[in-house]
Amino acid sequence: MMKPSESTPHGSGVDLSEGDSNLSPNRDRWVTGLDNATRNLLERDARCFLHQSLSTPCINVLTGCQGSRITDLSGRHFLDFHGNSVHQVGFANPRVVEAIRHQLNQLSFCTRRYTNETAVLLAEKLVDLAPDPLGKVLFAPGGTASVGMALKLARVATGRHKTLSMWGSFHGASLDAVSLGGESLFRKNMGPLMPGTEHVPPPDPYRCLFHDTGDCQECNLKCAKYIDYVLEQEGDVAAVVAEPLRCTVVNPPPAGFWQAVRRSCHRHGTLLVFDETAVCLGRTGRMFAFENYDVIPDMVVLGKGLGGGIMPFSALIARKDLDMAPDRALGHYTHEKNPLACAAALATIDVIEEQNLLARTRRLGQHAMHRMKIIKSRFSLVGDVRGEGLLFGGELVIDRRLKTPACDTADRIMYRCLELGLSFKVSGGRFLTLTPPLTISEQDLDAALDILSRALDEEADSSPKISML
Repeated sequence: MMKPSESTPHGSGVDLSEGDSNLSPNRDRWVTGLDNATRNLLERDARCFLHQSLSTPCINVLTGCQGSRITDLSGRHFLDFHGNSVHQVGFANPRVVEAIRHQLNQLSFCTRRYTNETAVLLAEKLVDLAPDPLGKVLFAPGGTASVGMALKLARVATGRHKTLSMWGSFHGASLDAVSLGGESLFRKNMGPLMPGTEHVPPPDPYRCLFHDTGDCQECNLKCAKYIDYVLEQEGDVAAVVAEPLRCTVVNPPPAGFWQAVRRSCHRHGTLLVFDETAVCLGRTGRMFAFENYDVIPDMVVLGKGLGGGIMPFSALIARKDLDMAPDRALGHYTHEKNPLACAAALATIDVIEEQNLLARTRRLGQHAMHRMKIIKSRFSLVGDVRGEGLLFGGELVIDRRLKTPACDTADRIMYRCLELGLSFKVSGGRFLTLTPPLTISEQDLDAALDILSRALDEEADSSPKISML
């Protein structure tokens, strides 16, 4: 049953700023119910790997992944609406697998100082996809590395070192990236962090710090005005670095927000850098998420799904005129032009284009949000539902008027959904984040939302009545 204290994390010292904790009692109960072979392998894993939040100790053992499903050691199948945001074209997509196999037989690795046709083809494709004036690329093994390259390039281009980013954001787990990011899970007790990394509140109509009602038009975008004020007061900020929309708690910005920030950046000589590591390649219904908001950044970082759900890979795409550091090493990574990763990325983009997944994502996203709104109307536990394409979810609260986070309930519902065959992420302790493959069938999408509805039904039956005001 829900208790007023459940807005506090599961146990003392547990930080839920990023995702669901592997230290919760619900996790312990889940693992206890696994079969002996699975528990044995989890124990071996825990003995070998350093323990850290969100991963080791782990939740289960996987033996397979295909399309929208993952399979565990005991043979159970789960619809995967988590996927670490890598499975835009589904797990083990045949086109991606075949492209990697073909590349293995041609050129399996490309050492530094050399290039290869596959890398050039991918660079040309990304330049072709990106709107002007974006037109130069660098590759790296992961999104965090590409964020670091963007920071270096911003310093070279502006002669400044300061950045402005958002509290609650995530840009990677390295020290420079957590300095930029705004989640306490990664920042706490890790100082000293990188100097000059200033932060502002994110645009968040549901939990707005600037206006009680969350009416963005009524308050005239005070969140954007505050960014302009900080840029004015600092006077020497190299770059505003942000996710176009916060992907974990799914916060699409209010209308006009990014246009206002773009104008502020131009006025103050500051670059605008979008980190689309988690939402790249169609997740929001557009190839680039920023295309939803009628604004073009000076740089954009892509990652995760760029490797087709198989290869670790990322890219930085920058304005053509920012090609101004020929005497510096912005990245210089061993796997910078890895032909296997480039082949996977090219195949991924081919699948998205040839199967018309962008339009399909917009259509299925509308269907998903229609069903989420029905769920909200049925369960007072659901305070808000939000989405952009096939990135959507619902915020759980104890009281709709007070918006008190229902953290323990969200954790219980996640594990109940796992029991019923659905995997997803809990973000910030209270938001159920659903990110299916863009290739998912409408039947599987509905099956997943049926499971979520059933888990909420069971929770409602076991809980006292709460305010729907």
